[in-house]
Amino acid sequence: MAWQVSPPGLHDQLQCPICLEVFKEPLVLPCGHSYCKACLLSLSCHLASELRCPVCRRAVDGSSSPPNVSLARVIEALRLPGDPEPTVCAHHRNPLSLFCEKDQELICGLCGLLGSHQHHPVTPVSTVYSRMKEELAAFLSDLKQEQKEVDEHIAKLENNRTRIVNESDVFSWVIRREFQELHRLVDEEKARCLEGIQGHTRGLLASLGLQLAQAQGARERLAQAARVQEQLGGASQLEFIRKYHRLASRAELQQARPWEGAFSPISFKPALHQADIKLTVWKRLFRKVLPALECLRLDPATAHPLLELSKGDTVVQCGLLAQRRASQPERFDYNTCVLASRGFSCGRHYWEVTVGSKSDWRLGIIKGTASRKGKLSKSPEHGVWLIGLKEGRVYEAFGCPRVPLPVAGHPHRIGVYLHYEQGELTFFNADRPDDLRPLYTFQADFQGKLYPILDMCWHERGSNSLPLVLPPPTGPGHLPSPQPTKL
Repeated sequence: MAWQVSPPGLHDQLQCPICLEVFKEPLVLPCGHSYCKACLLSLSCHLASELRCPVCRRAVDGSSSPPNVSLARVIEALRLPGDPEPTVCAHHRNPLSLFCEKDQELICGLCGLLGSHQHHPVTPVSTVYSRMKEELAAFLSDLKQEQKEVDEHIAKLENNRTRIVNESDVFSWVIRREFQELHRLVDEEKARCLEGIQGHTRGLLASLGLQLAQAQGARERLAQAARVQEQLGGASQLEFIRKYHRLASRAELQQARPWEGAFSPISFKPALHQADIKLTVWKRLFRKVLPALECLRLDPATAHPLLELSKGDTVVQCGLLAQRRASQPERFDYNTCVLASRGFSCGRHYWEVTVGSKSDWRLGIIKGTASRKGKLSKSPEHGVWLIGLKEGRVYEAFGCPRVPLPVAGHPHRIGVYLHYEQGELTFFNADRPDDLRPLYTFQADFQGKLYPILDMCWHERGSNSLPLVLPPPTGPGHLPSPQPTKL
């Protein structure tokens, strides 16, 4: 409490002997000592015997104690304006000097001794204050730590947002670039188609022009003969007879009519049909946007003992006798198979296999973890995706059950396109590099490394001995493969 004047000891003289606080509504006992009204009433109510002054111990009559007006005025005069009233107990008007741990309330000393908080664990306010200050400091420390973590989380979110925006911008740029490339390819195909039509038209028009020139020449000769004969018709008898024999005969004139019996209309029949424009152009574009042809080699460590590799491990053929080779885990010991030396675990890849006139063969991909010992389980459920030819007649995709393939003709070159992330494996008739024809597509959830596999389908009677070949990226009759283009 603040005071306007503070002589030494004045504050002590204005304290109630019971609550030790500045008098509030002071009453004066007959003995001359003053007490707070609330303190004196509480003391009178709780004492069954006669009331004695707590200071001088004289017996007094508390019911007739008048207010100490002078003391109250002194206290009021010394109190500063706006000075808050001290916090006191609502029941006993005593200072809230204790804290009830059970009820979590501030109480006065009488509440702990005589009131509703008897026998409850209590703690001095100063101790509780220190304890709560420590708890508050710990709580503030935890809050600051959490705030720091939230700030870090916000920073990560903002960085993530920035990264997404940047990646989106980069990807949008890639899309625009790739579509520009596609537009360029489409424009090239359009120019190619138009040039083909124009060339075909030029050929037809040239042929018609030649025939037209011949017909016009014949017409001019006939007109000339008609004019000569008309002039001769007006000549005299002797002159007519002398000149008549020098005129062209009817037979000669008929020979000068090359169009007679030889005319046939020329039709505009280009190689590209109107209904096939989109499909033909799509096939050409699809070939151009495929990844570059993989340069694969076969892995001798996986080859069945009957198989012989040659030409830089790009050609495989069955020999007559099994070769002495170590029986290592990666080698096939039952099926006459061999794997490529390189596998794929992501991305898009395209390779081709020349099967030629071989009557039986199988090719595709296999999981690197698939067993190579014993009879090969040829199905996607066992990590093997294959198509093949049986007895030179039946094309089939190996699944459960097998799927017959309606293949037109006998392709000599098979293209294989693997899109790992999209889970697609597509086989093509690749005899015409600019006109790939789909044969079959597997859909799967690829996991782990996948290896190209060739199965020679060797017969015990020694037939089907033709090789399988992994052609190089360029070669006779094969267009240079374009660079990979992402879509």
